[in-house]
Amino acid sequence: MLLTITYEGKNTQELGYLLHKNPDRAQQFELSYGKAYVFYPEVSDSRTTAALLLDIDPIDLARGKLGGSDGGLFDYVNDRPYASTSFMSNAISRVFGTAMNGRCDKKQQLADTPLSLTATVTSLRTGDDKELAAQLFEPLGYSVKTETTLLDSRFPEWGESPYIDLTVSGSVRLSDLLNHLYVLIPVFDMQKHYYIAQDEIQKLLDHGGFIAEELPDHSAQSRGWLSSHPYRDKIVRRYFKNKKSYARKAIDILMSEMPEQPVEEEADAAQEEKRVPLNTQRMEAVKNAVLASGASSVIDMGCGECRLTSLLLSEPQIQKITACDVSVSVLEKAARRLRLDDMNSYKRAKLTLMQASLTYRDKRFEGFDCACVVEVIEHIEPARLPSFERILFEFAAPKTLILTTPNREYNDHYARMKDNGLRHDDHRFEWTREEFRAWTEHICNAFGYTCVISGIGENDTEFGTPTQMGVFKRNG
Repeated sequence: MLLTITYEGKNTQELGYLLHKNPDRAQQFELSYGKAYVFYPEVSDSRTTAALLLDIDPIDLARGKLGGSDGGLFDYVNDRPYASTSFMSNAISRVFGTAMNGRCDKKQQLADTPLSLTATVTSLRTGDDKELAAQLFEPLGYSVKTETTLLDSRFPEWGESPYIDLTVSGSVRLSDLLNHLYVLIPVFDMQKHYYIAQDEIQKLLDHGGFIAEELPDHSAQSRGWLSSHPYRDKIVRRYFKNKKSYARKAIDILMSEMPEQPVEEEADAAQEEKRVPLNTQRMEAVKNAVLASGASSVIDMGCGECRLTSLLLSEPQIQKITACDVSVSVLEKAARRLRLDDMNSYKRAKLTLMQASLTYRDKRFEGFDCACVVEVIEHIEPARLPSFERILFEFAAPKTLILTTPNREYNDHYARMKDNGLRHDDHRFEWTREEFRAWTEHICNAFGYTCVISGIGENDTEFGTPTQMGVFKRNG
């Protein structure tokens, strides 16, 4: 991993003062995941370049993962030691921390002055989002240049590498440049090499220029750069890819720093605030369908983290609820989320958690008024659907079965969706509305049910809703 920062102008060797690193000698820094080196490939009055090089041992990285388990060859053959990721951001903070804070006792005026700076970061992962670099850096006033190479020059048919070398240049304070890089480098990769805790929100706010009170004029230009960024939400969501609740909280805080909108825009802003996440809408819709069926006993099949189960536990109408999933670790996580050990005796008496597969007959599936299968069917291999159908509709045979699945037509609304792509890597298929309707008719004819189909989420006049739901009622 390599980052270079070049200062062009007059007396550019003063970059050493700003970075607090002497250009006359190379320096080495011990990090928990390897070593960092700072050196100056060129130094002159008109152009000076500082380089930050990370040397990470991939074997130590694989063996030393906290909480890691035997992952096979993948742990040793991947891009983590070579592509610029959160390792680089962490090194910037550790090695150039004082410069990031904008402090330089000997050259404070220079530290407060925009300089002609160019930064190059090697091997950033962009995947299919070719516009990502421009979206992130151009709104901050940088000119952006990217370079890509073939995956292998011997096999040009393999196409381009998903990695870029990024160069950004502009007139900017060094501290601002370092903070921009610190925040935006992990946005490319969407992964962190360390456990993400609540304090990561404050790190993002601090480096994103969030300021809750007035500061001296010389700091004003960095105020709220992330708050006012046109791709703010995209940045935050990718920064917290696996922590959606942290992303929502960070966005809420950043929005509080935005200037008030004109009166004529208030209605739109209020409408935006009222938008409810699709998963919340989905769970509410299924819960309401369960209650409307009159069921008192329910089985949540493929329960995941038990979000639906948690809602139903609070309903007096539901006297018995069983949540099952094929993954024991998911059930353990669900138990923690439900606070099973601290649950009151009334709710605890209602609830059963059990490990089971939906593609094998299980007597424990039988005897429920209602079965819920929420966003599960698309994870099943098509060849196993006939078994899945018999287990649910012939053997378990609940009076009511509620099933939801994505509407593939709506995928056109998702910016990064490939042609004919699926919403999740583990989805084996996704149905159009017509395909889902045909499947429900097949089920009704084969097993003696009737079905009512409805949509969940925002309705598009052409593509329908993002989620489709079928409520099956057993005949007789």
